[in-house]
Parts: sequence; structure tokens; C-alpha cells
Amino acid sequence: MAPKYQENDAYILGVTLHEAMPRVADKRLEEMVYDTAKEALDAVGISRRALDHVTIAACDELDGRSISSMLLAAPAGAYLKDEIKATDSGLTGLCLEATRIRSGRFHLGLLVSWNKSSIAPFEDVMRMRCEPFYTRPIGLNMSISDGLFAAAMQGVDEADASKVAASYRQAAAKNPRGVAAVPVAADAIAASPYVSTPLREGHRPPVTDGAVAMVVVSGAWLNDHPDARPLARLSGIGWSLESYQLGGDRLASMLGLKTAFGDAMKDAGLGNADELDVIEIEAQTAFHDIATRQALALPADQTVSPSGGPFAQNPYFCTGLVSAAEAVLQVAGKAGPVQAGRVKTAAAIGFHGFAHQGNVTAIFEEIPA
Repeated sequence: MAPKYQENDAYILGVTLHEAMPRVADKRLEEMVYDTAKEALDAVGISRRALDHVTIAACDELDGRSISSMLLAAPAGAYLKDEIKATDSGLTGLCLEATRIRSGRFHLGLLVSWNKSSIAPFEDVMRMRCEPFYTRPIGLNMSISDGLFAAAMQGVDEADASKVAASYRQAAAKNPRGVAAVPVAADAIAASPYVSTPLREGHRPPVTDGAVAMVVVSGAWLNDHPDARPLARLSGIGWSLESYQLGGDRLASMLGLKTAFGDAMKDAGLGNADELDVIEIEAQTAFHDIATRQALALPADQTVSPSGGPFAQNPYFCTGLVSAAEAVLQVAGKAGPVQAGRVKTAAAIGFHGFAHQGNVTAIFEEIPA
């Protein structure tokens, strides 16, 4: 009999999101990571002992610890396990995890990513990531680079961004996995103070604390465990890096996004964006949403970020993986109040680095009954 699952394909067996909060004050970071990892394993009835590998995705600077994995690998479930770490973003961690499964050498893994944004001065960390002789002394940070990105977008004004941000906040207010965002009208967003012209405070989501854990398995493991029911198949992944320099051409071209998205679509055997039922975008500003729609020529009726995206919760380093978790819940029909009907295919698009320098896309498919 032919196997039900493709042996070296990656499948999401379980997903857990830590309760989203502006600040998790009653737990140490190690406790937050441990609780999320343990809940993910308990939810699917997998013991830590059964894992053959663990992938973690975290940032030393934002964790406020040198080589933070020395303290956090064990709470993440990696004690005496084959462990590897991604330091770009949580969604990059998913790419690393998928390649491990696809290699055929690993079959049952745990992916864990986190960010206790409240424990480190966010913009100070971003500023320290600048080139030390020019951009760091002039004070470049994430807010300024996002403002330069917004200014580089042709034909997009603040009013457009304010409407998009208001739409995100309205969706986020319905998401039980978010921080209970309060809807804000577009005119109120348009009156919020400037952060970096034309970017206003209301155009971007506040950072929060949070963590994500996914149990990822191979098709071979599923064929050996016929009682297990995965939530989704990871059918396509793609990633790309753009230039570090913030020139107008780099900012406006969105070449890295187009490359990562195109690679993921090809990997999934899909052609056009209209073949995707849902796209979750890590829109760190409303301008990111508009630029993504334009660069990918998304249809006007495309369902984008029904979860509310980062406006629901934004644990910055792992927000892209939160988007992936929301996409998985959509294809599994378990997204709750923000479920967008029956979803056969969903994509998660994430960014990291200054002004979308890093780009990742992951595509998930429904598991047929």
C-alpha cells in the first residue's frame, strides 16, 4: 500500500502560542520558554524523550544574554538533544527546521522561538546592529529605517497607511490569541505623532512579549504513527536577503520579498498568489502591508492577515513565526473567531533586519480528510 504521507515532507503536528502580553511580568524568560515548549509537546501527546532534535530561534541581544542558548536550550527541550539555533528570525527557524526534516535524517522535532521584548531596550539593540563607523553614530535604528522605507514607496501616502493600520487593529481585536487590541479609527491614527516621517506611531504595532512552539514531523514518522493527525503540511519555503544599504532602489524594489515568495510558491507547486486562500503578513508597519500587496500584485479580494498580524501580538523576533502559526491554524480550521472559512492553502510572509532586508515565506496546505 502506498504511504499516506510523503516520507521526507515536513508536517506541523502541533502549535502552541504563549499567552500574548505587553509584558510577561510573572515569569522569567526561561519559564516562559519552558511553559511554551512543554505545552506544545503535551498537546500532541509527545514526550521530550521521543524527540530526535530541537531547533531554536532567538536573539542574544534581545534576550539580554550572551549566547542565550546556553541558558535557554534546556528550557526549550534541547537538553541532551541534537540542537541547532537560528539567529535571524523565528520564521527563519522554521526554514532551518524544515530543511532538517527534508534531509531524511530527522523525523520528530520541536521548534521554539521567543522574545521577551520588555527586558531589553528595543531600539538600542537595533542601533547597535548598525555599521559602527557611519550609521551607528548618526543614530540609525529600526524606526528611522522603516521611515526611509515608507518614504521610498511611490504613490502611497499617510492616509492609505492609516486606513490599513485601522483595518489591522479591527481584525486584531477579534483574535483571542492577541493582546486584546482596541480598534482605532483611521483619523485617530493619522493624528498620532510622527516616529520618522511619513511613519506615524499609529502606523506600527507595539512590541509585546511572546513565544511560539511547533512540533514538526516527517511523513515517514506519520506513516509509522497512523493515529497521529497533523494540522498542516509545510509545502513550500523560500528566503532571501537584500543589500544592507538603504538606497532608494533597494527600499522600493522589494526584490528580496519577490525572490523568497517566488521560491516558496515554486517549492509548493503553485503559480499565482490567487491560489492562496489566506496570506499572513508580518506587517511591522502599515507600509509593509501596502508594499507587500503591490510587490506581489495580490488580488483586491485576497484575504490578508485575518489574525490582525503583528497588531494582535508582536514579540518582535518571533512575530514571523506567530504569522506561520496563524496560517497553520487557518488550514487546520482552528483559527477561532478569525477563521476565514475553509482554507486549503495559506502563506506566512515574514521580514527581519533593517527595512525588510531579510525575507521569508512559508506555505502550508490543508491535510485532506
